[in-house]
Amino acid sequence: MKGPSVPSIFHYACFNLALKSFLRDPGDGRMQPQIPASSLSWGLLLGAILRLKSAHRLEWLARSADRKETGLGTGFGDDALAYFTERVDPEVIRHRAAATLKLAKRNKVFEETAFIGLAIDGTGAGRSTKGVCPLCHPVHDSHGEVTGQIHHFVMISVVGAGITLPFDVEPYKPGDSEYGAGKRLLKRSVSHLGPRFADYVVVDAKFATAPFLHTAKGVGLPVIARLKGNLPELSAAVERRFRRIPPSRTLRWEKDRVEIWDADDFDPWDALQWESVRVMRYRQHKPDGTVVEADWLTDIPKGKVGCASLYPLAKSRWEIENQGFNDGKNRYGMEHIAHHEENSLNVQWLLTLLAIVIERLYRERYLKRGPHTALTSIQFLRLLRLSLGLAATNNTS
Repeated sequence: MKGPSVPSIFHYACFNLALKSFLRDPGDGRMQPQIPASSLSWGLLLGAILRLKSAHRLEWLARSADRKETGLGTGFGDDALAYFTERVDPEVIRHRAAATLKLAKRNKVFEETAFIGLAIDGTGAGRSTKGVCPLCHPVHDSHGEVTGQIHHFVMISVVGAGITLPFDVEPYKPGDSEYGAGKRLLKRSVSHLGPRFADYVVVDAKFATAPFLHTAKGVGLPVIARLKGNLPELSAAVERRFRRIPPSRTLRWEKDRVEIWDADDFDPWDALQWESVRVMRYRQHKPDGTVVEADWLTDIPKGKVGCASLYPLAKSRWEIENQGFNDGKNRYGMEHIAHHEENSLNVQWLLTLLAIVIERLYRERYLKRGPHTALTSIQFLRLLRLSLGLAATNNTS
């Protein structure tokens, strides 16, 4: 059939994104495998793309659909998937995801922007009633009673480039911290991508700590961080100054009117080894009368990025919330636990992110060549399902 199909996206992943060798050997640690790793690795990626959130649904697909159309060499069961994901090396997936992003950059995927950003943020997913793996964190009710378990991880995503591509996660165990996991994730991601891949990293206020800011400086990336009450002295100094002076710039952003205050001579707090801190405040007036105000600190010099350009860089942080966490959990199954084991959870999350990267590059860049209008996510899913003769699902997102 014409248009997007599973054979087409399989060919795109293997050859345009150079994933054929990875699918054959995704870091499989099984000693005597009976089922080829290529069937299991592509099966997990295809299951995420088709939004088959459980291992049982993926088993049904592998055993009932035309294998020539799906790209699967053989059928498999949910127990084979569990055994496989327990023994896959997550670092192999991380290297391959980074190589895919570098290939996309060489192929001008990010040419719509002057600045490529990396956004880092933390979340929880995979709730369960019992804690059976080292990544489980207890969930307490208002009385302090443990009501279940949840898994916390930090995610990193390409943002501000016209296409949002989440590509790595760092789980943290009880006793670990979100910004500590964020530091490890940032250092590893920059090591895999190279120091010149991105131009900045944007984070929420919980990462506005001296150790994290120093880590970013150590890997060569300037930081844009939300400024809230966790830095009371700097927040108070910003409020005293900005409330007395008019905005530095007023601009139109789509339908909104945005007022911007910008100063680069605030004193750093004691633990921060910066000469000075630049702070930008924006006040966004929406057509319905809603006003949104936020402060951001950064070490990007005014001479390199003016306040009108800094504003969209700060706003790009929301991409990891909307196109990262929300899509990952509600559409691609990151909330579901297919197999409750530490390495298996990590591998499932990483393969889900790689599936999102494949799907978005294929749908938003490959299919959109020329005058074609980009398909919405649900339109694309329906066409893929129809190409396999599967029933289309309702859009409940």
